[in-house]
Amino acid sequence: MQMSNLISEQSAVHNGLELYIPPCIHHPPHCFHPPPLDKPLRIRIQGPLETIQKLLPNESWHPIKPFPQPGGLKLANLTHQRLYGQEGGNAALAVRDEYLAWVIESGIPQDRIDYYGVTFDHLVSKDTLSPEVLVINIIEVDDYNGGIYADGGKFANEVLSFSVDPIEYTGRKVLAVPRCCQKKRGTQDRKLINGQVEERDIELRT
Repeated sequence: MQMSNLISEQSAVHNGLELYIPPCIHHPPHCFHPPPLDKPLRIRIQGPLETIQKLLPNESWHPIKPFPQPGGLKLANLTHQRLYGQEGGNAALAVRDEYLAWVIESGIPQDRIDYYGVTFDHLVSKDTLSPEVLVINIIEVDDYNGGIYADGGKFANEVLSFSVDPIEYTGRKVLAVPRCCQKKRGTQDRKLINGQVEERDIELRT
């Protein structure tokens, strides 16, 4: 498949929960939370697969297909719409990479994943080697419907810079938080994500 995968607006249609990106907690807000409509940006959104399935319940993630996963395309489009709204609908959006975390049982990798990430570009030209990067983490907060990551918000309240009440989210919306509102600073995000995209480009050319 081509390195760039333009995604139609129709692919964001889904019957799942709302993808909720809360306002930035900082004053003034971080420059990418929300990101300017006219600024080129590489975006990575990632999280537990069972939580992503709450957003896209009609998508199949097994068996794993060649890059990119159909569900990954829809997750990218959904995220793009949440970040930029309808005004960003006409912007060129290209999926550049994906991350698959394979399930390990008794030290043996299985043929399924439990964590997924997709990287996509907003207005980034092909000749840009190291664009600025925004990382967004999908955080599971349920205490019963989230697989191995379900802990009633314990992890969320450990890693985020604001408190989370699971009652606000359970059965209603999925929490997704940009790096600026996490305790982890992500100083290597730009180098890491751009490096992974470069590796994917090399793989697709061979």
